[in-house]
Amino acid sequence: MVREQYTTATEGTHIERPENQCVYKIGIYGWRKRCLYLFVLLLLIILLVNFALAIWILKVMWFSPIGMGHLHVTKDGLRLEGESEFLFPLYAKEIRSRVDSSLLLQSTQNVTVNAQNSEGEVTGRLKVGPKMVEVQSQQFQINSKGGKPLFAVDESEVVVGTDRLRVTGPEGALFEHSVETPLVTADPFQELRLESPTRSLSMDAPKGVHIKAHAGKVKALSQMDIIFHSYDGMLVLDTETVCLPKLVQGTQGPAGSSQRLYEICVCPDGKLYLSVAGTSTTCHEHSHICT
Repeated sequence: MVREQYTTATEGTHIERPENQCVYKIGIYGWRKRCLYLFVLLLLIILLVNFALAIWILKVMWFSPIGMGHLHVTKDGLRLEGESEFLFPLYAKEIRSRVDSSLLLQSTQNVTVNAQNSEGEVTGRLKVGPKMVEVQSQQFQINSKGGKPLFAVDESEVVVGTDRLRVTGPEGALFEHSVETPLVTADPFQELRLESPTRSLSMDAPKGVHIKAHAGKVKALSQMDIIFHSYDGMLVLDTETVCLPKLVQGTQGPAGSSQRLYEICVCPDGKLYLSVAGTSTTCHEHSHICT
């Protein structure tokens, strides 16, 4: 151990120092110095490699002052050019395309668009799958360019706001319940058929039901009875000719009265039959048809 001695003296006093003084060398020498230089060189190499990697990443990812690659940061939000693939859900307030291009959403499974409230509950959902397009909402509505409702659906009713609803299927339209409409018409030169295969068909209107064929005929077919009933009015057949080809014909009248003229007779239950006309009515002579 080296011992240091300190001597105090007053001003003007001369003190002689010993000739053999110990000299201390401060620093790192030998293998420690070489290890330190090697460690510093290794850190410098790592710094250069990291700097080169950072430059390479910036170049590959197309970083620029306005964004990254096709993703540009603007004052209105983010602008994305070209096609992009999202591996996780995308949350945005508004998604729109450029003025001169369309917006395409594509997925190998399905495309789902959800609307949530402040509590995180889904209030509306649009799901486009490979076999079905599903809409989950309280009301589904399609508007025109001017804002006019064209089609609206909720739990209680379906509203079609267009001037005309056209069904082009070869089997027509099938309704399990009632339909309310002011007009049912077919395309020009096409037939209009209202049919109920297993149940009854009823047409009701507070001010009347009008059936009109401009260039053809009106035909009513039934397996059972066809009943025309009026509560306060009457049944009017306003035409030049009324033809009843399968009306029951009564027994032929006496010889000599074969003028090929007949009269229509009515039974008490409303049944009609024909009777050969005579100088007077002959309905009572053939009334046995009513029994």
